[in-house]
Amino acid sequence: MEGKPPRVLNVGQCNLDHSNIQRTLSAAFGAQVERADTLDQAVTRTRAERFDLVLVNRILDVDGSTGLDVLRRLQEDDQTRDMPVMLVSNHADAQRAAVALGAAPGFGKNALDDPATVALLARYLNPQTTQISAEEKPDP
Repeated sequence: MEGKPPRVLNVGQCNLDHSNIQRTLSAAFGAQVERADTLDQAVTRTRAERFDLVLVNRILDVDGSTGLDVLRRLQEDDQTRDMPVMLVSNHADAQRAAVALGAAPGFGKNALDDPATVALLARYLNPQTTQISAEEKPDP
């Protein structure tokens, strides 16, 4: 991969899920996956650094904040509103709510290794990838 590796901020995942996401994104895209455990850490990190993608758990493991709260805070801030954010959740209603707030369509933890999820992530982590058709998108 040429140039800088894509950077991902992974927010609110437990250790196991963070490791799985890190392994998959590193293998598929050479991505550097960094971690924020709380809502405040996520806001601080995204205000100070640029990430190609922010992945947010539905319920943050450490502080119990919701992923929708993180998304709202990032959308309200001029410095972070243009940073792509995806909700990581197997719940379709949570995915719909996140998209309604401005998130990109996300994926569930159960679909992490699904080729359609990798293709969806490629839009943000491999910009040379062509647009993905609606039938290739994973179901939330």
